[in-house]
Amino acid sequence: VLFRYILFRPFEEEVLTGRVARSTPEGVWVTLGFFEDVFIPKEYLQSPCKFDAEDNCWIWEYADGLETHNMYMDEREDIRFRVVKVEFNDVARRKEHDDQLLPMKIIGTVSEPGLGLLSWWRQDNI
Repeated sequence: VLFRYILFRPFEEEVLTGRVARSTPEGVWVTLGFFEDVFIPKEYLQSPCKFDAEDNCWIWEYADGLETHNMYMDEREDIRFRVVKVEFNDVARRKEHDDQLLPMKIIGTVSEPGLGLLSWWRQDNI
C-alpha cells in the first residue's frame, strides 16, 4: 500500500499568519484557511485592550505618547501571531455531550511588537 499524507504541527515560538475568524469576550479565534482551531486568549492580546460587545471585536488602545488610538481587530483581517502552545486531546475519550473538545488547538499571542493585524504595521516595499 502506498499513500501520502501531510502533517501540520507548528512549533512553539513559530510565527504564523492567519485571518481573524471571530471574537469572544474570552479572546480571538483565528483561521489558517485549512485549520480553524487557533485561539488567542485575552491575556495574550496587546495591552491595554478591551472587548466591544456591540461590535463583537477587541480593541487595542494604542497610545503613541500624544493621544490614544483605537485599533480594531475586525473579522476577516489578516493577523500575525506567535505560537505559545499546541494542545492535543484524545477525542476518543471525550464524553458524548462534550462537543467542545478539539483534537488539536493552537494557543497564540499577539502581545509583541510586529504581531497583530498586518494593517497595523507599516509594510515597506521589498
